[in-house]
Amino acid sequence: MRSRRRLKIITLGLALLLIAVGIVVLQPNWTITLLARWFPGVIYFVETKEPVVALTIDDGPDPISTPKILDLLEHYNGKATFFVITSRLPGNEPLVRRLVAEGHELANHLTTDEASILLKSIEFERRLLEAHAVLSRFSKVRWFRPGSGWYNEKMLSIVHKHGYRCVLGSIHPFDPQIPSSWFITQHVLWKVRSGSIIALHDNGGRGQRTTRALAAILPELKRRGFRLVTLSELVDDQATKN
Repeated sequence: MRSRRRLKIITLGLALLLIAVGIVVLQPNWTITLLARWFPGVIYFVETKEPVVALTIDDGPDPISTPKILDLLEHYNGKATFFVITSRLPGNEPLVRRLVAEGHELANHLTTDEASILLKSIEFERRLLEAHAVLSRFSKVRWFRPGSGWYNEKMLSIVHKHGYRCVLGSIHPFDPQIPSSWFITQHVLWKVRSGSIIALHDNGGRGQRTTRALAAILPELKRRGFRLVTLSELVDDQATKN
């Protein structure tokens, strides 16, 4: 009897684990909708029937992959929002100026590549403002995304105090964890819908995977009739129309 009960408990535990993993990996739309309702201070997607999608790129700039991403966006007439880590900006200033000149948008991803939620509040605020001072030399900056995607209420209050809005997104193809441009491509094209916010990564091998994935994603989005826009265009246009 005990062995059967133990087997049932183990089986139930494995089933629950598989369900949890499935939700995390598959990211069903209802989970994103729930998150958006539970955390109204964070933007995950925008409700719209128009065929518009916001592409966001984290962790750049990178002297090798960022120009290739910009070339692809120019070729397919798409715009994107780049969440920049400012410690990677020195030496890449011409690249950032090109990004802005071509109609793309700069956003704040703090100063270093680490989990923002692990920072003490005073240090988090200091880094937010330090990154803002650097980025605002190139253009207006209004969007923030926390490193590793985790945040808390104190972080949000600091972000909002300084005129920022926090954005996570609705499509995260695990490109930092899964080194496969094929998986990125399939995940994005399976999940995309009007009002989606796609989060991809630049820098090093991640940027190379993003470049290969976008070479397949962008023509397919165009074929489906989607238009790639910046976060500001997606959010502001829909706010005006509503």
